[in-house]
Amino acid sequence: MTDVSTLRIKIFADGANLSDIRNLSKNPLIKGFTTNPTLMRRAGVENYVTFARQVLEIITDRPVSFEVFADDPEAMKRQAREISSWGDNVNVKIPITNTRGESMAPIFKSLSNDGVKLNITAIMTLEQIRATAGSLNTDVPSIVSVFAGRIADTGRDPVPMMREAVDILSTTPRAELLWASPREVMNVFHADHCGAHITTLTHDLIAKIAVLGKSLDQFSLETVQMFHRDADAAGYSINRQP
Repeated sequence: MTDVSTLRIKIFADGANLSDIRNLSKNPLIKGFTTNPTLMRRAGVENYVTFARQVLEIITDRPVSFEVFADDPEAMKRQAREISSWGDNVNVKIPITNTRGESMAPIFKSLSNDGVKLNITAIMTLEQIRATAGSLNTDVPSIVSVFAGRIADTGRDPVPMMREAVDILSTTPRAELLWASPREVMNVFHADHCGAHITTLTHDLIAKIAVLGKSLDQFSLETVQMFHRDADAAGYSINRQP
């Protein structure tokens, strides 16, 4: 199946380039936006709050996730409440642990009970999914981001875990499962088949959606033409050595 119109899953754009975000805001396929401090730094963002305000001026009708960057639980809570106040369409990303490996589940419960819409991030184990599910207020919308792409990077198949995650989160009806860090467009279909509610795509992966369903003969020909064009542009030659 390679027809994007058949998908039930929502596609969120993951990035921090304001120009790309502005362009993608006009794309009806994109149902939300996410970012993180690493993507922001890579994009040259210098002021966190200014950047967030600019994004929220562009995106007013779809969810946007911004991440805390504190490492202390109390500081995380303060940042989370501030970020949440920026708009009704804001989800606050909080990592499953801090940098010392300490679970942040206790603050999920506190914030969720206060009505803060969370996006729990960097999850990679079933134990972390269970801890998250048990810490979320069932009446408050939330997102549970499982880094399926990074799990696959270790040689483990993420599909069984994602299917089990769907079952675990069934007790938390307002929590949506997000397949994070996809490595290729086909992962969107894998995520959809698993029953995940959302997947994030980087801006370069979103561009590849245009290739879905393309004739493989035509794609092969275009690839050969690309090789030839680039070799010609580079002026490469192989001369017989005397």
